[in-house]
Amino acid sequence: MYENNFPNKRYKKTIEFLESSVPKPASILDLGVANPFSDLMQQRGYVIKNTKGEDLDTDFTNVINSDAEVVTAFEIFEHLIAPYNVLKNIKAAKLVASVPLRLWFSPAYRSKTDMWDRHYHEFEDWQFDWLLEKAGWEIKKRDKWTNPVKKIGFRPLLRYFTNRYYIVYAERKK
Repeated sequence: MYENNFPNKRYKKTIEFLESSVPKPASILDLGVANPFSDLMQQRGYVIKNTKGEDLDTDFTNVINSDAEVVTAFEIFEHLIAPYNVLKNIKAAKLVASVPLRLWFSPAYRSKTDMWDRHYHEFEDWQFDWLLEKAGWEIKKRDKWTNPVKKIGFRPLLRYFTNRYYIVYAERKK
């Protein structure tokens, strides 16, 4: 999955944020197929179930039928055409989600070989906040961080100073 490009910084920041927001041993529905990060959450004491790779734009069955306390979605919503629909159908009271931020100096990510590995959205923080609010969530905590790359050039230099990831902890509005 991450040939020669394992996201160490992103995983470290994400697990620290999750652990500071959600006490263990919470039951979590992790949107997306099982992956190295869902394994890490399990190793850290969370009880994890993943969705099965269904198209979350049209099939909310696993989301609706889940009895998890928390839903996590790490770099998932940018791949959906209509993330509002999934967010609205989550029954859990808590959500931890991260998205890549839109970079003004770089086009949206698009894999040329994998149709599922494309970004339909790259959000600005206020857009993601607004989406969550409209879907019935109240943000309680947030963070951002950069994603420097080991390359030479103008864009790699900007990645040292420009936030790339945005993560939130939100609770369902009462």
